[in-house]
Amino acid sequence: MPLALLVLALSSFAIGTTEFVIMGLLPEVASDLAVTIPQAGWLVTGYALAVAIGAPIMAVSTAHLRRRSALIMLMGFFILGNLLCAIAPNYWVLMVARIVTALCHGAFFGIGSVVAASLVPEDRKARAVALMFTGLTLANVLGVPLGTAFGQAFGWRAPFWIVTLLGVASIAGLIAVLPRNEEAREGSLGREIAALRGLGLWLALLTTVFFSAAMFALFTYIAPMLRDITGVSPQTVTWTLLSIGVGLTIGNLIGGKLADWRLGTTLAGVFLAIAVTSAIFSVTIHSLIGAEITLFLWAAAAFAAVPALQINVVNFGKDAPNLVSTINIGAFNTGNALGAWIGGVVIDKGFSLAQVPLAGSAMAILGFLTVLLTFAAVRPKGEALASS
Repeated sequence: MPLALLVLALSSFAIGTTEFVIMGLLPEVASDLAVTIPQAGWLVTGYALAVAIGAPIMAVSTAHLRRRSALIMLMGFFILGNLLCAIAPNYWVLMVARIVTALCHGAFFGIGSVVAASLVPEDRKARAVALMFTGLTLANVLGVPLGTAFGQAFGWRAPFWIVTLLGVASIAGLIAVLPRNEEAREGSLGREIAALRGLGLWLALLTTVFFSAAMFALFTYIAPMLRDITGVSPQTVTWTLLSIGVGLTIGNLIGGKLADWRLGTTLAGVFLAIAVTSAIFSVTIHSLIGAEITLFLWAAAAFAAVPALQINVVNFGKDAPNLVSTINIGAFNTGNALGAWIGGVVIDKGFSLAQVPLAGSAMAILGFLTVLLTFAAVRPKGEALASS
């Protein structure tokens, strides 16, 4: 595998870390900036909405650039945004900084995956893309727990300084190792936009939205739930995030194999598993051991959906692979924003933090119904849920 793939993996690690690390530090951010936990949760929502809205805009804005130039420019936005996060004097500056950071997210993964595939022979393209996205998985396994630990020890700004340095290392690597002899990109964006039609594609994107909403209704408020309901220490929150990261990784590996087996059945089963484990967590949250076991199983169930969701969208958007890939990242983050908002509404309405996971369970049930509709009403007869 070319060295450029490792640089792309480092970039995705940095992007994934800065997106998710804030969730482990919501109490510290809220206390330091004198806002409530739900208001701090909007920092997750704002980032996600910026990705969702900015992904297609940035894809269009960079369509005329060579992919190497586009990736370098996007990483520049990432560095600027994280630097602003590290020095933000108040809540609103931090919110703007998160939005600036998020602008690079969707387009970077969309363009980066195309570049990754172009660096290797035909029979290794899938492995090349997987290696790039390994950085995102490692962000959940290592970046978020370690970033949370650094934030608790040295202040919530510390992780953003570290991620800024990772961004500098990434952009230096992109400049050094990405091919310079790349041909100019074809002006095919209009054709891809014209191809974004059909009920199946939009149902597939809606399925992605419900998945992320189900996950982030719970995940956004994981730190305050563990501290205030389970009664764990900040250090235990870090270890729990590490356990969740391992569960996400295992689920991602299992989900890829299951999606190759039966796509529709996998999606339906995963949504049901998310709904059940989220509901169970609202009960086991009162016990440390029960909470840890449930969260691990919940994480494995959640990320088992990711490969299947990606395949589902690409199957319906084969005539627009570049733009569909970017828009699906936006769909993930639309769901992130929706889930964080719903969790905040539950808290603002006076319900207990222990009831927040039930909101995630409800979103998962909506996702399950969307899967049934997609494969029953849109797929050709005979494919149904057994479709691959």
